[in-house]
Amino acid sequence: MPECVFCAIAAGEAAATRVLETARTVAFRDINPQAPSHVLVIPKAHHRDVAALAEVDGGLLAEVLAQAHAVAQADGIARTGYRVVFNTGNHAGQTVPHVHAHVLGGKRMGWPPWPPA
Repeated sequence: MPECVFCAIAAGEAAATRVLETARTVAFRDINPQAPSHVLVIPKAHHRDVAALAEVDGGLLAEVLAQAHAVAQADGIARTGYRVVFNTGNHAGQTVPHVHAHVLGGKRMGWPPWPPA
């Protein structure tokens, strides 16, 4: 999917500040952080949203979640707590149609984690 910015990041064709990477996932800093630590974790393979990924590859979804925890450990927020958020669809605030987990932490979190659009 060449028009997908997250596919381009996964392929190394678009700039991103990478935090961690595995054979099937990549984690990078959000360009509009909503917390002191705000990292996105994506599968390298394109899946529209978390529902689509769960339907076809639950193992990869588990890897994304494991990577989210690894990001929290690497950023030093695992001990104090962190939030993992998947926005699915327009009404939920998903702005890029490639499944991604937001890993947020580094401060006491309220709800919602950022102002709604």
